[in-house]
Amino acid sequence: MHPMLNIAVRAARNAGDIIIRHASRIDQLTITSKERNDFVSEVDRQAENEIIAIIRKAYPDHSVLAEESGSHQGKDEFQWIIDPLDGTTNFLHGFPQFAVSIALKHRGRLDQAVVYDPMRQELFTASRGSGAFLDNRRIRVTNQKALTGALLGTGFPYSDHRHLDAYLGMFRALIKDTAGIRRPGSAALDLAYVAAGRLDGFWEIGLNPWDMAAGVLLVHEAGGLVGDFSGGHDYMQSGNIVAATPKLFPAILREIRPHLTPALQH
Repeated sequence: MHPMLNIAVRAARNAGDIIIRHASRIDQLTITSKERNDFVSEVDRQAENEIIAIIRKAYPDHSVLAEESGSHQGKDEFQWIIDPLDGTTNFLHGFPQFAVSIALKHRGRLDQAVVYDPMRQELFTASRGSGAFLDNRRIRVTNQKALTGALLGTGFPYSDHRHLDAYLGMFRALIKDTAGIRRPGSAALDLAYVAAGRLDGFWEIGLNPWDMAAGVLLVHEAGGLVGDFSGGHDYMQSGNIVAATPKLFPAILREIRPHLTPALQH
């Protein structure tokens, strides 16, 4: 395992332990609202602090972009992108679908990725050019070639409803031919599931870099395609993402294209 990936795995597991320790006393947690339907708990902050401490001890000059504490500047060409608890709303309701997501960029390119599901103790990892793995077993996207029979993942708009009508149009267009659409509530795990072949494709509007950075590398290294709603590479900036098998990717884009507003044309 790449030494930087090894550090990320250690940090993710430690953060996962913190999350699980608090899972049985959710009613005692201090919870605040960042914006409408967007919550943060003391668990998010403790898990993030643990991740940053482990990374900074090993690589004190690396920069960090974390969901809760923002940007930590460094002098190096490496940037860690961290979501300590992707799926906080699920966690706060006892719904067992959430994950720790840690990615590393080197000179602007995604280089290492970890998505860790502490409930199932499943560890998804990837290093650029070396493939994607689930618990040390190589994973690949499915061979799904068409929407017929495909299982897709998505995320509903929950705090910003500006694009709700456009999203519902996309949903209506895609659900006609597929085997089903799932909305589990953690984009990091959804992307990991595409990489592992549990979903054939995924799309969402308005994600943040920490929601998808690790999952994007997992999909790429598992043989899948990732793009924005125009099929380009601006998804980290726009937050609008499609990830799927190579044959399914253009089919999803084709179905959602008629429902794109000018604000979603990337």
